[in-house]
Amino acid sequence: MTTVVDRPAVPAAGPTPPSSDARAAARRTRLARMSFYVPSVLYLLLFFGYPITANVVMSFQDYTVTSFYDGDAPFNGFANYTAIFTDDLFGASLWHTVVFTFASLVAQFALGLALALYFRRRFPLGSVLRALLLLPWLLPLLVSGTVFRWLLDQDYGVVNQVLLSLHLVSDPVPWLVSPDHAMAAVVIANVWIGVPFNMVILYGGLQSIPPQLYEAASLDGAGAWGKFRHITWPLLRPVSAVVLMLGLIYTVKAFDVVMVLTQGGPADATQLLSTWSYQLSFTNLQFGRGAAVSNVLIVIAMVFALVYLRAVRAEQSER
Repeated sequence: MTTVVDRPAVPAAGPTPPSSDARAAARRTRLARMSFYVPSVLYLLLFFGYPITANVVMSFQDYTVTSFYDGDAPFNGFANYTAIFTDDLFGASLWHTVVFTFASLVAQFALGLALALYFRRRFPLGSVLRALLLLPWLLPLLVSGTVFRWLLDQDYGVVNQVLLSLHLVSDPVPWLVSPDHAMAAVVIANVWIGVPFNMVILYGGLQSIPPQLYEAASLDGAGAWGKFRHITWPLLRPVSAVVLMLGLIYTVKAFDVVMVLTQGGPADATQLLSTWSYQLSFTNLQFGRGAAVSNVLIVIAMVFALVYLRAVRAEQSER
């Protein structure tokens, strides 16, 4: 007769708790990872967070020149915002900003897309010419504005001399001193500066479209317009959205070109929100009101940025 001996149950093997050395190593790894974020966080806090916070605080203060010396800037609530919203120049500056932004975006995108399609074809010295077209984008904005100030001068500008020699006009056009022509002048200068950016980004988007699609379309009898409508534009739409949104955010806060060419004049015909903020702060020395106008401009730019980020997320989720 066999005797069965009961053996004690062996406990199931579970996860071994990490030793103190392993926990210390993991802690050092986390600290090392976090240390890479410290420079960028400090940079954002120092060069973005502090200026924006100080600007918001200043917009609720009666900040004057003496405030820089004695630090006395009493809070006045929403008085600065009430003053700018009830000022007739606010509506005019907002409208000029809309016109300037819309006209610049449409022209920059149309010309940039046309140039991108043109340079997609291979021809001698094409890369050299494409590199030369980047110069307006690489030059400092003050330099570009000064160049256009010379070009559009009423008496000695090259543009008027060419128009007169071609008998397109009978008298020199007062590009920079007439309220009827000043906005067109600053838009032309801004378009010249922004076209290379649009061309480069759109050209990169065109390079990502497979050429086999165009070959298949040619076999089906599609022409140039059919290829653009059914292949180029649908596949280029995500890149176009990025270009338009970045151009919108960049243009809505344009300042340098307008200040160099017209300084917001003549008769406030080219006064944008950005130039009006500068004028209030550094010409009229109304720093609180200038800060309030700049905050309105920041909010407008942030709204467009949030719309862009939401569109990008929606595009990624659809994929």
